[in-house]
Amino acid sequence: MLAIAELTWTVTSAVSTAKAGTMLSTALFKDTCERAVSTAAQTFIALVGTDGAGMLDVGLADSLKAAAIAGLLSVVKSYAAIKGPIGGANPSVVNIDAPTDLDLND
Repeated sequence: MLAIAELTWTVTSAVSTAKAGTMLSTALFKDTCERAVSTAAQTFIALVGTDGAGMLDVGLADSLKAAAIAGLLSVVKSYAAIKGPIGGANPSVVNIDAPTDLDLND
């Protein structure tokens, strides 16, 4: 439960202390939350799955804790990517624009 409170505090402080036009962007906030939730879900499913397969001995509570920590680290990474030297207005570390004139028939 503490990790979830830390995650909430991190998201709140990131939004409140960020420059206008960066972390305050609705799209950016949604991207960051989506990444955090998917990272937490992947971590939880991986730990529960390996526990069920007998590969690791991890209980449900420990799986939830690890998932919350992974989600928190995802938020921190997204915030660092925005503030970092190569970051931009999205939560990725490297900004790569998607091709707009992609011709798959070549």
